[in-house]
Amino acid sequence: MIAEGRVALDGVVLDTPATILHSLTGVTVDGEPIAAPAAARLFLYHKPPGLLVTERDPAGRQTIYDQLPDDLPRLVPVGRLDLNTEGLLLMTTDGELKRQLELPATGVERAYRARAYGPITQEQLEELIHGVEIEGIRYGSINANLERRTGANVWIEMILTEGKNREVRRVLEYLGLKVSRLIRTRYGPFLLGDLAVGEIGEVKQHDVVSFRKDPTRKGGGEAPKLVEKPRREQRGPQQIPSAPKAPTPKPQPARRITKTSANRADKAAFAEPTRQAQPGRDPVVLTKATKVKRFYDAKPKAGTEPVAPRAIAPGQRPKVFSPELGRNVRAKPGRTATPTETAERKPAKATPRTAGKARAAPSKPARVKIHKSRTRK
Repeated sequence: MIAEGRVALDGVVLDTPATILHSLTGVTVDGEPIAAPAAARLFLYHKPPGLLVTERDPAGRQTIYDQLPDDLPRLVPVGRLDLNTEGLLLMTTDGELKRQLELPATGVERAYRARAYGPITQEQLEELIHGVEIEGIRYGSINANLERRTGANVWIEMILTEGKNREVRRVLEYLGLKVSRLIRTRYGPFLLGDLAVGEIGEVKQHDVVSFRKDPTRKGGGEAPKLVEKPRREQRGPQQIPSAPKAPTPKPQPARRITKTSANRADKAAFAEPTRQAQPGRDPVVLTKATKVKRFYDAKPKAGTEPVAPRAIAPGQRPKVFSPELGRNVRAKPGRTATPTETAERKPAKATPRTAGKARAAPSKPARVKIHKSRTRK
């Protein structure tokens, strides 16, 4: 474009690319000013195992771009993860931000969790803090900690800043371990968190700006905004739309029956026993066959009827109260109880006891038993 004379600076056409630009102010292409560059965007992707971190593969294997949504901008990966390595993969739209994240001189930490098979001690892992040289390649300081041991397998957390090719696997193999699973959980201040496998989320713009000011800070900002992958239309037999359902009527609240309304309905039933009930006015249905029960309509319970006096058989003498005996006795022949005797029928009063101690019964002399083996002298 410069050779064709299409680029100009402050109205002067440039004839050489060796021009230092402090900003894009005044730069035009074909007479049109250049737009300001778009802000750098950063995405977090949870890479599943079995995908290559490349744009295309000559062998035809699947890559991460085969699984990413189609509506994303052009993204470039920050660093790489092996075919069988899973976890956090950063992707950005800005080449300068990519370079800042990848440079070992920046000091951005990478955190991994590895499941390995074999014996290992915490003392052996702590020796990695001084670095190690394997087959002529020098690996920098690694902060390794033994998380837990499950049988013959161990989980190890490793934090490093260089991120050379297959660095974690080679260091653990150097210690006699066989790595069966490797997950990257953190890249600088950006965490994998609860991001599901295969999902991608965008980092907030203010977190990107904060990182570029201080690349070595730890801790992440807000949760990434997820970018959903568009769903493919499922081809199949066309479904006939069903008829719209009729709206369900709302249930009417039941009317509350009060004592006043029940008394009013009771009086109306006495006045007009054949009157039909009026909706919204009468709390109960009043018809000829339906009668409101009242408390005086109730039948007495069994066993509560008044007992009739027992009839006196012919020739049998009635019983009269005897004040001398204090009880009922048969009347003498030819004599009936007078009203005065009937009124004087009162139970005999018990004789009051005198105050003091009760009279004790005479006690019998106690017998003394003497055993046969003993003799009284």
